[in-house]
Order: sequence, then C-alpha cells, then structure tokens
Amino acid sequence: QVQLVESGGGLVQAGGFLRLSCAASGRTSNGYTMGWFRQAPGKEREFVARISWSGGNTYYADSVKGRFTISRDNAKNMVYLQMNSLKPEDTAVYYCAVGTVFSTGMLNLAPWGRGTQVTVSS
Repeated sequence: QVQLVESGGGLVQAGGFLRLSCAASGRTSNGYTMGWFRQAPGKEREFVARISWSGGNTYYADSVKGRFTISRDNAKNMVYLQMNSLKPEDTAVYYCAVGTVFSTGMLNLAPWGRGTQVTVSS
C-alpha cells in the first residue's frame, strides 16, 4: 500500500502564496490520478483538485479555480499544490490523495496522511 506524506503548510497573510508537496512512498503504481482534499474545523473533508497520471487533465473545485495549480512529478512520486491569492476561507488541513476520478472530485484509494495545516490570516 502507498503511504502519503504532506508538507509545506504554514501561516500566510491573505493574498499570499504557499506551495504544498505530497510524497508517495511504499508500493506505488502507475496510472493513478492524484489530488488534494482539505478539511476546515467543523466542516467535512472537501475535494480541492485532481490531476491525471500524465498531467494532461486537471480539475479544480470552483472555490479554488484560477488560484490553485496542481502538478505532479511521476519520476519523484510527488504531487504539488501551488496556492496563490490565498483567502482566509482556504484555512484547513490539506490532504493528498491517490486514486481515481469520481464525479466532480476523486476517490482516494490510499490511507489518508496526517495532512498539512494551512492558515490564512486576514
């Protein structure tokens, strides 16, 4: 089974930027979609972005479209989330995912990592 380790979170001011990274280790497979979810206090975990294995297809939640960019490096088993123009409502724990496309989000087939905290101040 693959293990996912997120990093890169921190405290930033509104309008700032942050780059999250996710490293996949253990038993990995080719061909899977990768993506990001987030969970704010008192809210359900929500889909943020996904990217196909080739990187040719990306999809974003409406709330982050135009501000966030997902990318991946298959040679390094890494997926990234570049977050620009951050807003306070982006504050959440961000989780990496690996799996398949599902509706307007994706299905994570790996155990959730510990996530990385992103806090955006006003």
